[in-house]
Amino acid sequence: MLPSFEHAQRELKSHGLNLPLKEVRRIATHLGAQVLTRRKRDLLDYRDGRMPAGQELAGKRVACGIDAGKSRLRHVTRKQKGKGKSKKQRRRYKTDWRDVKLLIISEIDEKGEKVRTSCPWIDGTFGGPDEAMELLAMHLHRLGAVGAEVVVFLADGAPWIWERLEWVAKRVGLRDQQWHFILDFWHAAQHIGLALGHVPRADKERRRLYRKLRKWLKGGKAWEMIQELRRLGETHGVLQAMQEDLGYLEKHEDHCHLDDARFRRRGLPIGSGAVESAIRRVINLRIKGPGVLWEEENAEGMVVLRAAALSGRWEELLEKTRQSFSRDRRIDFKWTSPDMRAELKAGVKVQPPTPQVHENEQLESQAA
Repeated sequence: MLPSFEHAQRELKSHGLNLPLKEVRRIATHLGAQVLTRRKRDLLDYRDGRMPAGQELAGKRVACGIDAGKSRLRHVTRKQKGKGKSKKQRRRYKTDWRDVKLLIISEIDEKGEKVRTSCPWIDGTFGGPDEAMELLAMHLHRLGAVGAEVVVFLADGAPWIWERLEWVAKRVGLRDQQWHFILDFWHAAQHIGLALGHVPRADKERRRLYRKLRKWLKGGKAWEMIQELRRLGETHGVLQAMQEDLGYLEKHEDHCHLDDARFRRRGLPIGSGAVESAIRRVINLRIKGPGVLWEEENAEGMVVLRAAALSGRWEELLEKTRQSFSRDRRIDFKWTSPDMRAELKAGVKVQPPTPQVHENEQLESQAA
C-alpha cells in the first residue's frame, strides 16, 4: 500500500520489525509470484471445466469496468560480466512502456451506483487483450455472474475491449437479455468536443453547442446529436476533418452503446469512473512514476497484491493462496490464452464451462 519499498521498511521498523531492504523486497516479490501462480492454476481449472460457478453474485446487479494504464518495464539486453574492479562488461537494458490491463467487478444498486457495503474485485495483467478478457470471464464465472440479475460492461472506445466482450458474455454463459454493453458517457462527450473543435465558431458559442449536444446524448438523442454534428460539418466545410470523431460516435450508436436514457431508466450506470479510479490508485500511485522501472513478473505481482489491499480483499487473497500452496509449492505463473477474436470471426460456438453446474445453480437460486 505504501509508495516504495523504502517506506514499507520504515513502517515495519516502527512496528518492531527491523528488516533489511532486500528482505522486504524479497518478501513482497515472492508473495506476488505465489499469488500469480495460484491465479494461473485457477485459470487452468476454468479452461478445463473443473471450476464450479459460485453464488456471490447470484441475484445481484453487477457492473464490470475494463481499461488500461501504463508502466515502464525493464528488460535486460546484455548481462554484466564481473563485479567491482574486475567488471569487464556493463549491463544494458531497455525500458519500454507497457499497457497494464485492469478490470473491476462491483455490485450496483437499483440506481446504478456502487453498493457501499460491498468490496469490489480488482485484477490486472501485463498480458495481451486475450489474456485480460479471459481473466474477466474467469472471475465472472467463479463469482456466479450467470445467476446475476443484470451484468453491465462499461468501457471507453478501445477496440481491443469491444471486439472481445461478446466472447466474454458467451464464455460465462450470460443470456442475451442479461448483459449490456455501455460506452462511457464522458468518453463519448469528449469526442463531441473534439468534433466541435473543427467548427469555426467563437469559444462561447462552441461551449454552448457542446452543452446542448451533450444534453441530447444523455437524453437518449444520440442519433439526432450525430446528425447535428454532421450538419455543422457540412455547413462549414469541415466534415472531412470531423470524420474520425463522427465515425467513433456512429459506430457505438449503431451498436446501441449510447442509449443513455434507456440505461438510466433501468438503473444502469453510464460512466466508467470506477475503473478509472482503480487505475489511478492501483497503478499510477505505485507502479507508474518517474524513474520507476520494473521486471514484468514483479510489477504484475505488485498490481495483484495492491489491488487486493486497496479493495479490502487482502485476507481473502492470502487464504486462497495458502490453500493452493498447501497442495503444491511449485511457482509457475506464465500463461497464455486462446485467440478469442479468431474464434468469433471463424464462427466457433463458444460454450460456457460446466453448463450442468450453471443449470443447477440457477435452479437453486430460483428456489431460494
